[in-house]
Amino acid sequence: MPAPRPLVSTFTLPAEDPAYLLERLPAFSHARSIKLKLDGDLAADSERVRTVRRARPDAWIGVDANQGFAADDLDALAQMLVEQRVSLLEQPIRRGEEQALAGWTSPVPVAADESILTLAELEERGHLFQVVNIKLDKCGGLTEALAMAALARRMELKVMVGNMAGSTLSTAPAFVLAQLCDLVDLDGPAALADDPLAAHIYPGDGTVMVPAGLWGHG
Repeated sequence: MPAPRPLVSTFTLPAEDPAYLLERLPAFSHARSIKLKLDGDLAADSERVRTVRRARPDAWIGVDANQGFAADDLDALAQMLVEQRVSLLEQPIRRGEEQALAGWTSPVPVAADESILTLAELEERGHLFQVVNIKLDKCGGLTEALAMAALARRMELKVMVGNMAGSTLSTAPAFVLAQLCDLVDLDGPAALADDPLAAHIYPGDGTVMVPAGLWGHG
């Protein structure tokens, strides 16, 4: 593998009131990519998305629906996302209800998060998605994650890496996987108040760069 390079990462906004989002957005001025959480209330979620898009017309925006929508809501949700130039819809339906996506053609790429946790689940239901979000916290570690990324490529899926609200040290192996990914969502340490290393991996230009001393040799 070539020497790891800095990567653009998404930075996450919560599913809060638009007024709160506007208060938070100045802290995201460095972000090139923003991931906005949704809660399944289409009207409220639409206003959230519009608020962020108005404030950041320049940014790549994806949304994480957190399993919040029913199949009947998907067309209206997708139409709104297209209007607001949203580039990714993550986990719109509940884990276990993936077959609802089988007959649905989304104009926005749909990513699996909770729906695909392991290599076996990727083999079983990866065809229902266009993107798979691989989290080392959920799949069991870097070895399984790398195998999932390789299989996703063979299935012609895009690969995304995510993490939970973990420390810089827990993010370090995910950064290795991130070098192979199309989309990177490694902002977990940025949200922690007590991670002394976090300030060193976010240079302030919307990227993440974990030094080799934290994940390998250095």
